[in-house]
Amino acid sequence: MTASINDVAQAAGVSASTVSRALRGRQGVSDEVRDRIAAVAAQLGYTASRSASSLASGRTCTIGVLVPYVGRWFFGTVLDAAEKVFSAAGYDVLLYNLGSPETRRRFFTRLPVRKRVDAVLSLLIPDDEESAALRSLGVPLATTVGGARPGFTVVGIDDRAGTESAVRHLVNLGHRRIGMISGSSGPLHWTTPIERRNAYLDVLADAGIEHDAALEADGDYTVDGGERAMTELLAASRPPTAVFAQSDEMAMGALRALRRHRLKVPDDVSVVGFDDHELADVVGLTTVAQPVAEQGAEAARLLLRRLDEPGTEPAGHVRMPIRLVLRETTAPPRPRGPH
Repeated sequence: MTASINDVAQAAGVSASTVSRALRGRQGVSDEVRDRIAAVAAQLGYTASRSASSLASGRTCTIGVLVPYVGRWFFGTVLDAAEKVFSAAGYDVLLYNLGSPETRRRFFTRLPVRKRVDAVLSLLIPDDEESAALRSLGVPLATTVGGARPGFTVVGIDDRAGTESAVRHLVNLGHRRIGMISGSSGPLHWTTPIERRNAYLDVLADAGIEHDAALEADGDYTVDGGERAMTELLAASRPPTAVFAQSDEMAMGALRALRRHRLKVPDDVSVVGFDDHELADVVGLTTVAQPVAEQGAEAARLLLRRLDEPGTEPAGHVRMPIRLVLRETTAPPRPRGPH
């Protein structure tokens, strides 16, 4: 038999109205209770009645989600967490994978989501014209990437602070030849590579370390790209003794390249990543941990809250916590760098 809202309420030890508020992202429910209710609902296979919600509200009970790379870990993790929140509240997800300039241009020219969705979660950063097009839909908008922008609820992290903690850690260990593997060829309008590069340069300048362009390489935010970038850095006339990778996937590629060059980590080269990927602990990677799934879930809850409370202003820029996680891939440099 299909579980009912009363079944979830009884199993979670709360009222049916509390279950409804929790699954729709409404206020008045603590995070602890909300998480317990979501877990019980998932265990019982409960979802709110889509047809009943649609008839009562006149809505489509569908959320549009725009992604640049649905197959990449960060976007897939955000999407999975958001979809669980939407599904538990009785909403379907209409996914648009806009990974190429052509599909992106076609989407924003036609705006196929118009009158088909109640809200939009964008995991890509729209330019001014694209932002205006999305605002013209007249539905709540949210994102988990980039900085604050009019009309959007932004759930994200402080990229500069995270990068500063990673690079400063390497400086404090005594490193002066600090390379960076970036993602400059990432999604259109993605500001993350720029913010993280600027923070990297600022920390070097504060430490009195002269920037060397030969210690930067593009890793395309992939494992293979990280391996190529690390190989490029090792070919420099004076290779780095430490490397900051703007994502854990690129850091893992860097570790693979170092292993193939028979260099030891961290004895020969220290490596720091960013994200705290689910495999980061497995490979002992020092990294900046960010709550990726929680960002997707929180963005989804805030969208549902705006749907339940029409007329309210977007939440603005919601900053999620980050922290530097020290593992086995960083150590003070040897008196002589890698050969």
